[in-house]
Amino acid sequence: MLSDTSTPVIKATLPVVGENIQEIAQRFYKHMFGEHPELLDGLFNRGNQADGRQQQALAGSIAAFATTLIENPDDLPDHLLSRIAHKHVSLGLRPDQYQIVHDNLMWAIVDVLGEAVTEPVAKAWDEVYWLMANLLINKERGLYDAVHLQPDTVWRTWRVAERIEETADVVTFVVERTDDRPVKPSLPGQYVTLKQLMPDGVHQPRQYSLTRADDGEHRQFSVKRVHESGKPDGEVSTLLHRDIKVGDELVLSAPFGDVVLEYSDRPIVLASAGIGITPMAGMLSHLVKDGSTRTTVLFHADHSEETFALRNQVTEDLAKLQYGSMAVWYEEPGHRTQEVEGVNVGYMDLTDTELPADAEFYLCGPLVFMKAVRTALIARGIPAKDIQYEVFGPDLWLADFE
Repeated sequence: MLSDTSTPVIKATLPVVGENIQEIAQRFYKHMFGEHPELLDGLFNRGNQADGRQQQALAGSIAAFATTLIENPDDLPDHLLSRIAHKHVSLGLRPDQYQIVHDNLMWAIVDVLGEAVTEPVAKAWDEVYWLMANLLINKERGLYDAVHLQPDTVWRTWRVAERIEETADVVTFVVERTDDRPVKPSLPGQYVTLKQLMPDGVHQPRQYSLTRADDGEHRQFSVKRVHESGKPDGEVSTLLHRDIKVGDELVLSAPFGDVVLEYSDRPIVLASAGIGITPMAGMLSHLVKDGSTRTTVLFHADHSEETFALRNQVTEDLAKLQYGSMAVWYEEPGHRTQEVEGVNVGYMDLTDTELPADAEFYLCGPLVFMKAVRTALIARGIPAKDIQYEVFGPDLWLADFE
């Protein structure tokens, strides 16, 4: 808890820090990478740095945590901290690196706010930082211990055994073990971090959802080539699509991620759009492997049947489940699919769609899609606690929630 000395200081300065938190985050990262360029090699995604999402996520997380300390100290944002901790351990973050972050973040606060950062103000925000950092360090220590790994041992080398061209811009990689060390089994919905050496000699990390349950020897993940009009192509996804072939080796972390299927008998509703199908495919594969008899419904939205990655896999897995079903929404259904039962035209709309009672809901896709689906579910009386979601990249939504 925040000390009695620091509480009034944080309460008084939170508005001005909040107003400037984006600028603080931007200067923080620029200064930290100037002082410690080695952090850009394998730890930070420079794509997220370039488009500002990492700065946004940091700013939102700090603001959310500080606000909770003031307004509701008995209910700290555990979901936010858990999401961050899982991402950190998948990158092999070390506890001592929190000191580097601290020093550069405090420098940025002073750099932006200047003389307003008096000694009491600096001490109060120092306390906020270490409260949050120590909570994360403890969570991350528990995650490392749970899988009997340390920051430098979360990585292992896998060999590409199969490359599957799912769609024009999605490739699935099936990788196999290269040694006999024990493999930490994945949970349904988890991801791995891939650490890829780039042409300029710098390693870049990217997270990819596991799209099939482990079989003890293999893992599977799918990569969408990032290509947006007016923006540079994704450097890692482009390299993987262009250069990685069967027989090549890839460095992957152990699986992590806190959005996983709950162990219960309740019905499951999976709602995805585009490449958001990837964690859903992993969940369905686990359900099949376990012989699940749970009612399982997949709602998926895509541009067309041709762009629906992993369509054959999820369709086959749903057919293997005793109570599995699917409905899809295509912006351009095509002549072959528009008259097929379960195929809808346009954007996903769950306003009047039949939903199983007492279900658990899992969402993945573009942020605007998940916000729309969640809003529709809340309006239908679905409790917020029963709706989980996975964001690819820095979570700009959860910090805003909290």
